Amino acid sequence: MARPLRFEYPGAVYHVMARGDGGKMIFDDDLDRKGFLSRLGGVCESHGWKVHAWVLMGNHFHLLLETPQANLVSGMKLLLGTFSQSWNRKRLRRGHVFQGRYKAVPVNGSESDPYYFRIVADYIHLNPARAGLTGGKMGALTGYEWSSLPAYQRGKAPEWLVMDRVLGAFALAKDGRGRRAYVEWLEARALNDGGEIGEKATQALRRGWYLGEEGFKNRLLKLLKGQAKRPASGKSQSGGALRDRGEREAQRILEEGKRLLGLPADQEALADIRKGDRRKVLLARILRSKTAISNDWISDRLCMGHPGSVSRLVSESRNDQAINKECERLTKRLSV
Repeated sequence: MARPLRFEYPGAVYHVMARGDGGKMIFDDDLDRKGFLSRLGGVCESHGWKVHAWVLMGNHFHLLLETPQANLVSGMKLLLGTFSQSWNRKRLRRGHVFQGRYKAVPVNGSESDPYYFRIVADYIHLNPARAGLTGGKMGALTGYEWSSLPAYQRGKAPEWLVMDRVLGAFALAKDGRGRRAYVEWLEARALNDGGEIGEKATQALRRGWYLGEEGFKNRLLKLLKGQAKRPASGKSQSGGALRDRGEREAQRILEEGKRLLGLPADQEALADIRKGDRRKVLLARILRSKTAISNDWISDRLCMGHPGSVSRLVSESRNDQAINKECERLTKRLSV
């Protein structure tokens, strides 16, 4: 069976979802949920992502996600990879956590044609009602904590959750009145329709690889043809340019950080310093959180041994309050 197409382009909007391997639970408790959201926030910070709606269910999740840069694949690899490592470590097990590849359906996010954007936002926010967990007789839809809808009600959200675009898609004011109107609309649908989104919208969601009108489909196919015309290296020119810009910023952080921390510029001298040196870990943390650069790149440039060591050392350092404060101070000095 052919692998699903991956369309990456600046400003793309996706309906992203993934299920637990074999349908198993992936969010057993609040620690799992908070861990996933923390990692999602980290990837949004490093990749510039914007999330417009999200929900965590027992064995799957949904995101309405926008990527200002063409970096869906690297971000999802980081998100699912780090969450899976933590999930397995917590349970003293190995193996897959998610079932196959995640699904990422391009959505027409045009402000002039917001119909499909609205469908996905509604589908995500009404998911707990369709599952019979809340809504109607089961209580307020906003009573389900693990979705973005409570943030719409409160008007308070992490920086990576952007509410204005959903409100604009419904022609609602981008303020408290608009948020309240949107929440009331969904509460009424949960009460009267059990969270169903209608036959037309359901058919559109089930169509498969894109969400939009014929013109949007044609633009995606044109993009696909362009991706097929790649240089002999097998790398797309646009993707290479984006990676180059990301690497340039990572290199700047690396060189300036080594200077501020008193680390040697010479690689041989740097290799003589132990792999888990506090200064190396600080720089690795900032590179991981502020850029889309890989652990291989970091381990090579900082002489930290196996790439897996970078992930382990960075993860362990987050439990050290002194290092956390140092990391905040250094981030400010590096202007990132």
